Amino acid sequence: MSADGPMLPRLHAREHGDHPPFRYPDYKSTAARSPDQDLVSILATLSEATGPGPAWSEVSPEDADLTTNAGTGGVAIGARIIVTGRVLDAAGNGVPDTLVEIWQANAAGRYAHWRETEYDAPLDPNFLGVGQCHTDADGTYRFLTIRPGPYPWGNHHNAWRPAHIHLSLMGPSLGSRLVTQLYFDGDPMLHLDPIYCSAPPQSRHRMLAHYDHEVTEADWATGWRFDIVLAGAEATPVEQEEA
Repeated sequence: MSADGPMLPRLHAREHGDHPPFRYPDYKSTAARSPDQDLVSILATLSEATGPGPAWSEVSPEDADLTTNAGTGGVAIGARIIVTGRVLDAAGNGVPDTLVEIWQANAAGRYAHWRETEYDAPLDPNFLGVGQCHTDADGTYRFLTIRPGPYPWGNHHNAWRPAHIHLSLMGPSLGSRLVTQLYFDGDPMLHLDPIYCSAPPQSRHRMLAHYDHEVTEADWATGWRFDIVLAGAEATPVEQEEA
């Protein structure tokens, strides 16, 4: 951690061979998204290394409840889940004041996005599918949402994405951002998903949330735990960069 706050690794860092490659043939869009030339390292200036970061993003407690933050007065349809965990550095220490952004499909597997037109699953007027929260002094984050549904996509014949939640973590600057996906342990579609399988086998388990009965609240929501490691041998795999 710097004097200005938690330092997250840059997305292009690929240590230990545990992150997905930029180009993965089974994940077809990487052919167009991956760089055709070697990446060029750019020396960050002080302003790029220290801001703007989470300080410019106001976060209220309502932002961490995706079941009601649509502001309609209604409640999202679906199985409620509590997702919590710690954001950790390479030494296993909690990283405080990290902005965690969340986006996901609804219970029917539909995103609330104007470009989502090919899949005719119903939209939920009470579910935006986005939220955010901060880690506390111990590096712990927590949000309430509904379990997303699987959905078809055009990668190959009869292709379906398993249930997943997108997470973006931001440190003190835009240059300290990590983007990953959270999957659910035991999902039968995991081994069929080329995005999940693009991560090397030894690191895939780091993208799995596990059921936690102590987090579960009686008659309300099941609990899932997902720790995020920013760097080191146990780092959570990050998504491929776009060119």
